[in-house]
Amino acid sequence: QVQLVESGGGLVQPGGSLRLSCAASGNIFSIYDMGWYRQAPGKQRELVASSDRGGSTVYADSVKGRFTISRDNALNTVYLQMNSLKLEDTAVYYCNADVISRVVSRFIQTPYWGPGTQVTVSS
Repeated sequence: QVQLVESGGGLVQPGGSLRLSCAASGNIFSIYDMGWYRQAPGKQRELVASSDRGGSTVYADSVKGRFTISRDNALNTVYLQMNSLKLEDTAVYYCNADVISRVVSRFIQTPYWGPGTQVTVSS
């Protein structure tokens, strides 16, 4: 089993910054993609940013130039630096990790989600 623990959410004024962290632990042989998604009230969950193991990244158009995703493979941790936050960035942010686990003699790939952390941008 694998657990994802997110931290760093909170309340911030427009134009402010926050840094989210997500640490994975448990039966981890390797992690392929790690990323952040968000879900605002009444809306579908959407991709914010993702990073593969080699550091290649993908960003939603709405956050390009403001958010930066990074990861530490040795620590199985992914970060999201969020700058110039806007009211519309308010949402619950979820960490996602595509984990390879070794079970007996087999390797199994499973996506895991964190419980989510609230980010509120308000004046």
